[in-house]
Amino acid sequence: MNPHSLADALNTAELIHDRTRLDAEIARMGKQIDAVLAGQVPMYLSIMHGGLIFSGALALAVRTDLEFDYVHATRYRGETRGGELQWRRKPAAPLAGRTVLLADDILDEGYTLRAIRDWCLGEGAKRVLIAVLCQKRHGRTAPGVRADFCGVEVPDRYVFGFGMDYHEQGRNLPAIYALKE
Repeated sequence: MNPHSLADALNTAELIHDRTRLDAEIARMGKQIDAVLAGQVPMYLSIMHGGLIFSGALALAVRTDLEFDYVHATRYRGETRGGELQWRRKPAAPLAGRTVLLADDILDEGYTLRAIRDWCLGEGAKRVLIAVLCQKRHGRTAPGVRADFCGVEVPDRYVFGFGMDYHEQGRNLPAIYALKE
């Protein structure tokens, strides 16, 4: 018996945002990004693994030309609570003098996003913008971290789907779910 069965979690989870809503919000974000980045070719960094599905969908909604790379830094490693930041891959493309657009699944407490943003600035990026699919409603966000572009808000509960995992499962679900409190 699997104590972290995705099927069991889905049986009791609450659907927070369906695919139709997420697609509409991603399209809206794409238009906002185009307005902000008009005439620029930013370095578009997908944050793995959680940001993979969202960053692909968002890239298709952005009409501005993008140069792609990715970064992989994690505090969770399959757990439900974050620990020490572990860098798994830094972007290979030079960031000096560039506008960087980070695409991630969620802004929760923001420590990982802050570390990645600060690293990009330390590499000489002239500006770093953050796009997230969702942001949790709470007051625990790390100082100095905010999303420049945000799709939806989610409750202060464990959420999964559309890139976010439930014990490394369910990232490919086409909606966002929250565990019951």
